[in-house]
Amino acid sequence: MLLTCLLITSFSANAQEKKVLAYGIGFYNLENLFDTVHDEGKNDNEYLPDGSNKWGELKYSHKLKNMARALADMGTDRLPDVGCAAIGVSEVENAHCLTDLCNQEPLKARNFQFVHIEGPDKRGVDCALLYNPAFFTVRSAKLVPYVYEKKKDIENDRQTRGFLTVSGTMAGEHVTIIVNHLPSRRAGSYYRELGAKQIFALKEELLREDPDCKIFIMGDMNDDPTNKSMKKVLRGKPEISKVEDGDMYNPWYNILAKEGKGTLMYNGAWNLFDQILMTPNVLNRNGERDLSTLKFFSNQVCRMPYLFQQSGKYKGSPLRTHAGGVWLDGYSDHLPVVVYLVKEQQ
Repeated sequence: MLLTCLLITSFSANAQEKKVLAYGIGFYNLENLFDTVHDEGKNDNEYLPDGSNKWGELKYSHKLKNMARALADMGTDRLPDVGCAAIGVSEVENAHCLTDLCNQEPLKARNFQFVHIEGPDKRGVDCALLYNPAFFTVRSAKLVPYVYEKKKDIENDRQTRGFLTVSGTMAGEHVTIIVNHLPSRRAGSYYRELGAKQIFALKEELLREDPDCKIFIMGDMNDDPTNKSMKKVLRGKPEISKVEDGDMYNPWYNILAKEGKGTLMYNGAWNLFDQILMTPNVLNRNGERDLSTLKFFSNQVCRMPYLFQQSGKYKGSPLRTHAGGVWLDGYSDHLPVVVYLVKEQQ
């Protein structure tokens, strides 16, 4: 299986061509992957058979099939038959949904597993990490809570999604993935900046414990790479040459700012809320060409044709599960993203 993951690249060192192993790490907002059963204490009423979305077994089974197809296809244009080693996901209701998802044939065939810790979100949606145990081994996992600072927020018990932190081993190295879904645009920029501040502190704590740990911060940030939470608070730099110690690299910045491409569409314009940032130790900086450890190689917004509306007023926008109260039997209002890492074959 590992042999199918070989990426042959004309990486020149000492005038010799080297073979490197390639690994994909992705993120995908699954847009409300709910089952059909009420979770006690959660506001999941619209995703019940008698709810506003008439969410019965037919729609749920189609949603599972569609999500599994997209997840299995992520990264396969560059890593055929293998795809991603790990994929962070958001907007998943519970472990039951994740079990059903991983039992879908394209994911089951690769023995995909998941990490999930039930969170406090009022609607019941959580983050999770799917992974292929052939390429990623879980060491530990914890859910770090999002902590409000304003008195009124604490008094109103505005609990929301925390930061799923999964430590593992990839290519023989310590890798930690932090999966997030920051507060919505309606909440205001302050709350996403507060979340980014807490994620940054978590990242610093992890690096103090192991400076060699390679950290990937991913999720639906509900902000663009150019917004303050990502650019200033998380210190996501758009160019590798500008990344200094303590910064992070945000390879999505120029995709939005220079290419005008994104992962979700609003009023005909693209936003890029779905991002994967990485610590400097994943980069070859200062002209280095070192592949003795895992290094960033490239990134992409996955644009499989079936993820898009093919006709009508919203042609070219992501094909959603529902729109305007109508079941479209689609995928998500977001597009998936992947970063690729490479390491010299030993």
